[in-house]
Amino acid sequence: MVARRLEAFGTTVFAEISRLAVEHGAVNLGQGFPDFDGPEVVKEAAIEAVRAGHGQYAPMPGVPGLRRAIAGRHGGWVDPDAHVTVTAGCTEAIPSVLLGLVDPGDEVVLFEPYYDSYRACVAMAGATPRFVTLRAPDFTFDEVELRGAFSAKTKAVLVNTPHNPTGRVFTREELECIGRLCEEFDAIAVCDEVYEELVFEGEHIRMVDLPGMRERVVTMSSLGKTFSLTGWKIGWVVAPEELTRGVRAAHQFLTYAVNTPMQHAAAVALGMGDAYFDELRAGYRAKRDLLCDALGGLGFGVRKPAGTYFVLADHSGFGFGDDVAFCKHLIEEVGVAAIPPSAFYENKAEGKDLVRFAFCKREETLVEAVGRLGRLKG
Repeated sequence: MVARRLEAFGTTVFAEISRLAVEHGAVNLGQGFPDFDGPEVVKEAAIEAVRAGHGQYAPMPGVPGLRRAIAGRHGGWVDPDAHVTVTAGCTEAIPSVLLGLVDPGDEVVLFEPYYDSYRACVAMAGATPRFVTLRAPDFTFDEVELRGAFSAKTKAVLVNTPHNPTGRVFTREELECIGRLCEEFDAIAVCDEVYEELVFEGEHIRMVDLPGMRERVVTMSSLGKTFSLTGWKIGWVVAPEELTRGVRAAHQFLTYAVNTPMQHAAAVALGMGDAYFDELRAGYRAKRDLLCDALGGLGFGVRKPAGTYFVLADHSGFGFGDDVAFCKHLIEEVGVAAIPPSAFYENKAEGKDLVRFAFCKREETLVEAVGRLGRLKG
């Protein structure tokens, strides 16, 4: 029974941290959602879509205008009708891909730490996970270990770059290594690129653009992180036609269609010019530097993330037994909520010395959190 397989994962750590943050009046640097709103022009577009009568079911693959906008971000080879499927956020894209393309008994390679939904969706598909650890301080992988995770049963490898929670931006060489193994073992690469516009060092490279990978890459992304509209839940999957058929076979029975007026507004968002994205990155880079510099000054071990809006810091200098105990102390005694990253590891010991902070907050929120974190020194 699927429910029984999922019971082992318990309540998502995000929901529990959010509950405790409210209960203790803590500044929430745990959950990855902004405490500010998205662009006015995009919100107005949603209102206009409602007024224009776009209140009924959208086409199952998504509103044509949005699919065209998504295709336009991927190059001329993408056919908006055959290759693009709009989903209820990347959260729904993940099970649509895994349920549609992975069979019970198949194996799926996961890099840990992983976004917790990956592990649960692999379980829903009845597949077996194989884990490869990204280790501090660089959070890269060992090629020998990665090769050892592949086998004749490997159906897919899930690649998240920029990577949550480490902030790692995979290099071309790393992606080429993964690609070679996909070709050798006839596996597909499922690429989660929701933080694609939040790269501060290096560059975001789409795995689908590497030579020979177009027919075996599924790319997932969403509106929420780039446009600070996480509650809209607009995501998408881009894949070759044969793989898209499998994705849509699952998608039609998960949500069938996604919020219609928000899809129309999402098309407007994706049409915004370079100035918006440049300003977005500059703003987040400043927030990253503010938080990381403060954490370093307080005694955390910090390596500034190359991408995303998370920083994974080492708290071991404060004398707590593990990340759960440390995060509990932060909420109850310091008044700041953060995520214990052991929830993202199969081997919990790998995350026990780490803590994840989100800097997708207003500057005044970060300043308040930093002030409270100063209590750790006392």
